[in-house]
Order: sequence, then structure tokens, then C-alpha cells
Amino acid sequence: MGISKIKVEVAYATPEEQKIIELDVMAGTSMYDAVEQSGITELFPQIDIDKDKMGIFGKAVKNPREHELIEGDRVEIYRPLIIDPKQARLNRAAKK
Repeated sequence: MGISKIKVEVAYATPEEQKIIELDVMAGTSMYDAVEQSGITELFPQIDIDKDKMGIFGKAVKNPREHELIEGDRVEIYRPLIIDPKQARLNRAAKK
């Protein structure tokens, strides 16, 4: 019986660019480790994997170091909010 690998994706986006990196990882790999293995921090040096929030398909995960990935998961790295979403909606409404 061989060592089991799974296919996952690591995604990050800025207003100007987005990148999704597909990779094969060992079964049992954590979100945090997959982000490290993906090399995405070389493309986006502003990513701080120790502080930036992460999730799977839009659902935040509290502890990326402990969350084990399953086949087909997409790890999303979230940028810090620049403005509170409620304030952004108020600003847009005021412009109309």
C-alpha cells in the first residue's frame, strides 16, 4: 500500500491579481502546511501565514495549523479588511 496523496488548491487575490495554485500533498496535511508548500508567499510577499486568516471555500477556519485538508479543498488566504463592510455599504449608498 503506497503513501496517499491528495489534490488541493491554495488561492489568494488582490484587487489587481488572483492566483490559484494546484498541488499534491500528503493525506493529513494541514492548511498551514499546504500554504507553505505552495510557494504562494513568494508570489505575494505581503501574505503573513502566521497572521492572515484562512478558510476553505469561503468558510473561515480558526486554526489552520490543525485543520487537515481533504481531496479537492481550496485553501483561501484572506487579506485584512481596509474598511468595515458596513461603512463601505454606507459610503456606496451615500454616493447614489
